[in-house]
Amino acid sequence: MSDSTRWYSLRVISGKEKKIKERLELEITRNNWNEVIPQIIVPSEKVYKIRNGKKVIMERNILPGYILVEAIPGKFSGEMITAIVNSPNVIHFLGKNNPIPMQPSEANRMLGKVDASQDIGEAMIEPYLVGETVKIIDGPFKDFVGDIKEVNEEKKKLKVIVKIFGRGTEVELNFIQVEKQT
Repeated sequence: MSDSTRWYSLRVISGKEKKIKERLELEITRNNWNEVIPQIIVPSEKVYKIRNGKKVIMERNILPGYILVEAIPGKFSGEMITAIVNSPNVIHFLGKNNPIPMQPSEANRMLGKVDASQDIGEAMIEPYLVGETVKIIDGPFKDFVGDIKEVNEEKKKLKVIVKIFGRGTEVELNFIQVEKQT
């Protein structure tokens, strides 16, 4: 983000953010507004779920119903604003017809969250909790049910207490070796 540009918050129909972003980028390119509006971002983060014992990575919106538009304040004028707001599924800018730029600290926080998500990989969408009951779906203790004693998010490992011959035994497992009991 250069010093001359500011970020604007655009309210859109939730669930259609990616489609709207693509349509707006096409409109910007078609009208040669790339110098005034350098980029549009859908704030999202990578998360994963364990589904059928497999790690499924997906993107989750940080701000459902919003898109961030970077633009040069003095040149970001009526024609551009009108074209963006009149696009299908777009509601309005924060500030309606006179878009209010986000505070730099606010914009950096949102963009930092997006950047951090790219760096660290992904976070688990439904984290495991101590005391939760899980079923082991892989390894020598397959089909055993136990309670979580410890969660190591960094190493993606769990310590689970399973009953073997009536005694509680601690086993260490990877996240993908267990599934939550419902």
